[in-house]
Amino acid sequence: MSTYCKFETALDILVGKWKPIILLRLFANGTMRFSELQKAIPDITKKMLTQQLRELEYHDIIHREVYHQIPPKVEYSITEYGQRMTPLLQAMNDWGVAHIAHLNELYGDEQSVRT
Repeated sequence: MSTYCKFETALDILVGKWKPIILLRLFANGTMRFSELQKAIPDITKKMLTQQLRELEYHDIIHREVYHQIPPKVEYSITEYGQRMTPLLQAMNDWGVAHIAHLNELYGDEQSVRT
Protein backbone atom coordinates (compact mmCIF):
# COMPACT_ATOMS: atom_id res chain seq x y z
CA MET A 1 0.00 0.00 0.00
CA SER A 2 2.88 2.41 0.52
CA THR A 3 3.33 2.77 -3.25
CA TYR A 4 -0.10 4.42 -3.44
CA CYS A 5 1.19 7.26 -1.30
CA LYS A 6 3.42 8.23 -4.23
CA PHE A 7 0.25 8.73 -6.27
CA GLU A 8 -0.47 11.75 -4.07
CA THR A 9 2.85 13.27 -5.12
CA ALA A 10 1.80 13.15 -8.76
CA LEU A 11 -1.61 14.57 -7.93
CA ASP A 12 -0.04 17.47 -6.02
CA ILE A 13 1.71 18.51 -9.22
CA LEU A 14 -1.30 18.13 -11.50
CA VAL A 15 -4.30 18.96 -9.36
CA GLY A 16 -5.85 22.36 -9.43
CA LYS A 17 -7.86 24.43 -11.79
CA TRP A 18 -4.92 26.06 -13.55
CA LYS A 19 -1.91 23.73 -13.64
CA PRO A 20 -3.32 21.38 -16.28
CA ILE A 21 -4.37 24.36 -18.41
CA ILE A 22 -0.93 25.98 -18.08
CA LEU A 23 0.74 22.68 -19.01
CA LEU A 24 -1.61 22.22 -21.96
CA ARG A 25 -0.72 25.67 -23.30
CA LEU A 26 3.02 25.08 -22.89
CA PHE A 27 2.89 21.61 -24.45
CA ALA A 28 0.88 22.98 -27.39
CA ASN A 29 2.85 26.20 -27.95
CA GLY A 30 6.34 25.45 -26.70
CA THR A 31 8.06 28.42 -25.11
CA MET A 32 5.75 31.21 -24.00
CA ARG A 33 6.21 34.55 -22.30
CA PHE A 34 4.29 35.36 -19.13
CA SER A 35 2.04 37.80 -21.00
CA GLU A 36 1.30 35.17 -23.67
CA LEU A 37 0.25 32.69 -21.01
CA GLN A 38 -1.94 35.33 -19.42
CA LYS A 39 -3.65 36.05 -22.74
CA ALA A 40 -4.05 32.32 -23.43
CA ILE A 41 -5.73 31.83 -20.04
CA PRO A 42 -7.79 35.01 -19.64
CA ASP A 43 -9.63 33.99 -16.44
CA ILE A 44 -6.46 33.47 -14.39
CA THR A 45 -5.15 36.31 -12.24
CA LYS A 46 -1.51 37.43 -12.41
CA LYS A 47 -1.00 36.30 -8.82
CA MET A 48 -2.43 32.82 -9.45
CA LEU A 49 -0.49 32.38 -12.70
CA THR A 50 2.73 33.37 -10.92
CA GLN A 51 2.02 30.98 -8.04
CA GLN A 52 1.20 28.05 -10.31
CA LEU A 53 4.25 28.66 -12.50
CA ARG A 54 6.51 28.79 -9.44
CA GLU A 55 5.15 25.47 -8.18
CA LEU A 56 5.65 23.82 -11.57
CA GLU A 57 9.15 25.29 -11.74
CA TYR A 58 9.96 23.97 -8.26
CA HIS A 59 9.03 20.46 -9.40
CA ASP A 60 11.21 20.87 -12.53
CA ILE A 61 8.20 20.51 -14.82
CA ILE A 62 8.74 23.90 -16.43
CA HIS A 63 11.81 26.06 -16.97
CA ARG A 64 11.81 29.80 -16.34
CA GLU A 65 14.25 31.80 -18.44
CA VAL A 66 14.84 35.42 -17.42
CA TYR A 67 16.31 37.81 -19.97
CA HIS A 68 17.88 40.84 -18.31
CA GLN A 69 16.75 43.57 -20.62
CA ILE A 70 14.42 46.51 -20.58
CA PRO A 71 11.57 45.78 -20.40
CA PRO A 72 12.24 42.51 -18.58
CA LYS A 73 11.44 39.36 -20.50
CA VAL A 74 10.60 35.99 -18.93
CA GLU A 75 9.86 32.83 -20.89
CA TYR A 76 8.49 29.49 -19.75
CA SER A 77 8.90 26.09 -21.36
CA ILE A 78 8.48 22.43 -20.49
CA THR A 79 11.68 20.87 -19.16
CA GLU A 80 13.11 17.64 -20.50
CA TYR A 81 11.96 16.03 -17.25
CA GLY A 82 8.50 17.58 -17.69
CA GLN A 83 8.24 16.07 -21.18
CA ARG A 84 7.95 12.71 -19.43
CA MET A 85 4.41 13.78 -18.46
CA THR A 86 3.27 13.70 -22.09
CA PRO A 87 1.96 10.09 -22.06
CA LEU A 88 0.19 10.69 -18.75
CA LEU A 89 -1.52 13.86 -19.93
CA GLN A 90 -2.40 12.27 -23.27
CA ALA A 91 -3.94 9.28 -21.49
CA MET A 92 -5.96 11.60 -19.26
CA ASN A 93 -7.16 13.56 -22.29
CA ASP A 94 -8.08 10.37 -24.16
CA TRP A 95 -10.01 9.09 -21.14
CA GLY A 96 -11.81 12.44 -20.87
CA VAL A 97 -12.87 12.28 -24.53
CA ALA A 98 -14.05 8.68 -24.10
CA HIS A 99 -15.90 9.60 -20.90
CA ILE A 100 -17.81 12.40 -22.62
CA ALA A 101 -18.75 9.97 -25.40
CA HIS A 102 -19.87 7.46 -22.76
CA LEU A 103 -22.02 10.06 -20.99
CA ASN A 104 -23.43 11.11 -24.35
CA GLU A 105 -24.50 7.51 -24.98
CA LEU A 106 -26.11 7.34 -21.54
CA TYR A 107 -27.78 10.73 -21.35
CA GLY A 108 -27.60 12.44 -24.74
CA ASP A 109 -25.68 15.53 -25.83
CA GLU A 110 -27.17 18.02 -23.38
CA GLN A 111 -26.56 15.97 -20.24
CA SER A 112 -23.10 14.62 -21.17
CA VAL A 113 -21.23 17.84 -20.52
CA ARG A 114 -22.51 18.38 -16.96
CA THR A 115 -19.87 18.71 -14.28
